Amino acid sequence: MSEDKGRFLVVSNRLPVTLSFNEKKWEAKSSSGGLVKALNPVLKNRGGFWIGWPGTFENLKIPAMKEILGPLSKKSGYRFLPVVLTEEDIEQFYYGFSNSVLWPLFHDFQTRCNFSPEYWEGYMRTNEKFAKVVLGHSSDKDFIWVNDYQLIPLGSMLLEKNPKLNSSFFLHIPFPSVDVFMKLPWRKEILHQLTCYSLVCFQTLRDRRNFMDCIKTFYPKAVVYGRGHVIKVNVGDRTFLAGSLPISIDYKHYSSLSSSSNVAKRAKQIREEIHGEKIILGVDRLDYSKGIPEKLKGFQRCLESHPEIREKITLFQLVIPSRDTISEYQDLRKEIELLISEINGRYSTTRWTPIIWRHGTLPESELYSVYRASDIAMVTSLKDGMNLVCKEYCASKGKESGVLILSEFAGAALQLSRGALLVNPYDINDLSETIYQAYTMDEQEKKIRMRSMRESIRRQDVFWWVENFLRAATGKKLEDYPEQEIPSLWPGLFAIRKKYYKGAV
Repeated sequence: MSEDKGRFLVVSNRLPVTLSFNEKKWEAKSSSGGLVKALNPVLKNRGGFWIGWPGTFENLKIPAMKEILGPLSKKSGYRFLPVVLTEEDIEQFYYGFSNSVLWPLFHDFQTRCNFSPEYWEGYMRTNEKFAKVVLGHSSDKDFIWVNDYQLIPLGSMLLEKNPKLNSSFFLHIPFPSVDVFMKLPWRKEILHQLTCYSLVCFQTLRDRRNFMDCIKTFYPKAVVYGRGHVIKVNVGDRTFLAGSLPISIDYKHYSSLSSSSNVAKRAKQIREEIHGEKIILGVDRLDYSKGIPEKLKGFQRCLESHPEIREKITLFQLVIPSRDTISEYQDLRKEIELLISEINGRYSTTRWTPIIWRHGTLPESELYSVYRASDIAMVTSLKDGMNLVCKEYCASKGKESGVLILSEFAGAALQLSRGALLVNPYDINDLSETIYQAYTMDEQEKKIRMRSMRESIRRQDVFWWVENFLRAATGKKLEDYPEQEIPSLWPGLFAIRKKYYKGAV
């Protein structure tokens, strides 16, 4: 692709790699998360940038940063561009406004919000730092894709400094109803900032509908054109697009690797290691929105109500560490440990433990093996933007049957409703009876349901998501960003920063 066609710039809170200083040397570790998994195959070898915080507070000079990130960029097939943040930035911007205000509010946990004015100030100040880096590496021909709630103000900041820049935004978490959104002290500012993108996109039509209800509340004269997944909105002198597109996974990647002989062999070993006829799998990040205690209580009720399944079914629960320094998350972990201890203490036998759990992560191949070995996957989110675990599970099952129990409050429920067993995770009896239904389901029904979900995920995979997002935002397709060498690091950085920020580095 020639330079004048523009480049691909992805901006998110974190880089796909995390830097750390251990034993007198720097180390880089790949970051996890749905966004990384979704965009890695898209950005690879397309001459793009990924802009974000590298996970360290150390004052690294540009030559040292280049030395560390250069080889990693070459290996990944796209350039990493770090945003340098302080501990105060992370405290106020990430732990503060992003995860103590926006995260709980947008997930309908408004009682968990801490509406501190200092958090708002830190949120805006840190977004300015992201804006400096983006402005230092972009032109009006580039496609700038801003991701998630941590960076909502970025579009308005870019627009103010360079009105010719084309930036679009995707919200990976839910957008709340107008009644919940109204509780945010900075509701007008956040809503205005979202209107400053060329395209603002949500996971589901429900989320976009909530957003449009807020637009109509605060901008009564707003005019909406069109229908379907992408609509045009006019607010005063500003016109932008609002869309709904469900994020997905690289279906072929999960399907092919999960069918490999090594994964199949390991899956067989796992089934031999875990006692019982059926394995239920839970893979959740440690977060109060994921409904892990509700899942455990539902499983406990099922063992209590259907004693005939004891010693025949085992729950393997993987809890992925998250925000370990926050007291709420520490308390949640203790609650989970206490529940598991109570259930295992009550129902364990000499040869069977009802719940096997792990606080940590699994290597990719091991996770695929666990997916393949499991008879049932259980996702009990109290609120979720999409949830990719359920899609990964379905894609990994291959021709084997499996059952997906899925919260009706996960964004994926709208797409997978024909195949999944939908549950209300707040209803313990509903969870219990749905587990029993999954346990007793006949093979033919399992195959029909799984085939429906796999086909839906195959059709609307991550490349479908990107294609439609690009088409809506720029009128281009993914193939318009063909393979090319990764771009050079920081071209004209200091000159551009001087132009926009009076020499700030």
